[in-house]
Amino acid sequence: MHPHLTQPFREQLLAQRTSLIEQLAQQRGGLVDRAQADGRAPQPEDSHAQSATERELAFALDERETAEVAAIDAALKRIDEGHYGECLDCGVEIPAARLHAAPEAERCIRCQEAQEHPHAH
Repeated sequence: MHPHLTQPFREQLLAQRTSLIEQLAQQRGGLVDRAQADGRAPQPEDSHAQSATERELAFALDERETAEVAAIDAALKRIDEGHYGECLDCGVEIPAARLHAAPEAERCIRCQEAQEHPHAH
């Protein structure tokens, strides 16, 4: 993709990254974790299972959010290297409509579906 065509995607990715990091900081109340940020102190009647489930959910959300930031950073790197908009698997150009909807996309729809459902094909 020509560099002048990638500029709107770069801006969109940077805005998403900033928004996501601000959201994470707000949810965590700064540097505290999500469990502390909800403002609810553990109650004596809370079961161990409930507390464990809440910790696992918080951990899973943190992992997902970290993965989102990593995907954005990888897309920005592809822009810098001149490979943005190329499917990592087959090399075909990813349609602009897909990139507008998901600017961090690294695969065309066909390859993404094959990645997500390897036994379906």
